[in-house]
Amino acid sequence: MVLIYETIFDKLQELGITQLTEYKKYKNPPYMDLSVDILNIKDEDGDKTIAMAHNYIQNGDVMADPDMEIKIFPELKMAEALTYQQDGLGIFQRVYPGEGRVDIKLKKELNQFLSQWLTNLKTQGFKKED
Repeated sequence: MVLIYETIFDKLQELGITQLTEYKKYKNPPYMDLSVDILNIKDEDGDKTIAMAHNYIQNGDVMADPDMEIKIFPELKMAEALTYQQDGLGIFQRVYPGEGRVDIKLKKELNQFLSQWLTNLKTQGFKKED
């Protein structure tokens, strides 16, 4: 049985995101640019955390539409959503709201959203650059 975390990893890999070691902006007009920031290249377990976002400018402010933090586990070939932010709606959600705490319902929702978002990006023509 394939877990959603493995599916997310595979989709990130297809876009070339799992291999990134520095900031990258994917351009694919007419769609909004996709920005990927490396927040933590390797933690003590060899995993990394990234931020992936579409952004737009509103009244001079950069607005996330959406912005997600994602943890990538290269050794396990898995990835999971950590946060979700949608500035225009005033939404910020965190799967792990505190030490030793996890919002199970939100974890499932955000990983389903992330998987669909990655599918949409591929359908829209975003791709790994050779």
